Amino acid sequence: MANTAAWNAYAHQKAGRRPTNAAGAATWFNWTQYPDHGPGAEVLSLSATSVVLELGCGKGGNLAHLATLGHRAIGLDVSPPQLTAAAAQWGNLASMELRQAEAVAYLGETDEKFDAAFSVFGAAWFTDPEVLLPALHARLIPGGVFAFSQRPAIEGCYGCQASYINRCDDEDPLVVKRWDYEPEGWKALLARHGFTDITARVIAAPPGPRKVGTLLVQARA
Repeated sequence: MANTAAWNAYAHQKAGRRPTNAAGAATWFNWTQYPDHGPGAEVLSLSATSVVLELGCGKGGNLAHLATLGHRAIGLDVSPPQLTAAAAQWGNLASMELRQAEAVAYLGETDEKFDAAFSVFGAAWFTDPEVLLPALHARLIPGGVFAFSQRPAIEGCYGCQASYINRCDDEDPLVVKRWDYEPEGWKALLARHGFTDITARVIAAPPGPRKVGTLLVQARA
């Protein structure tokens, strides 16, 4: 399965979510790379009976929050260690479903329709949008929301880029591809693949030295 070794290595590096956030809540939604910062699940415009899909759910913190709100929450990830960690922490949530799958392959195989789909520094960043966006558009209900977040593009470095995931000190890092565009570039890509009501903005980082913001993109099928 594509990039599984790299994401397995990442799973062992990435710490799990804190037991509670600053407000004392056991589950919460966080689009940015900074704790207790930025908007929450309202970005997805969910109703009480929504079915929502996460592309690259990792250890499942955001997905679990949606499940606790009563939504049917389906999470995809290629990494078994990530899914094992998610199941260990959130396996008691009946409306949360975890599946080992690559995003485009899953979207091509399922016959389900989703009210919303999202990715937080996940598969939407590491999958060719020319392949992902049409596959995802076909599985969203009319008006369904797609939202994703990732680091903003470095000026002049657009399209397919290389990311490195370190292993131990005596092994070369593993390489994965990511796709970076400025906000206007994402708007054009989404519009070309049939999405409407598109917004793309950079959420400023919280105060502090040497911090970058978070790109947040939202659109409707």
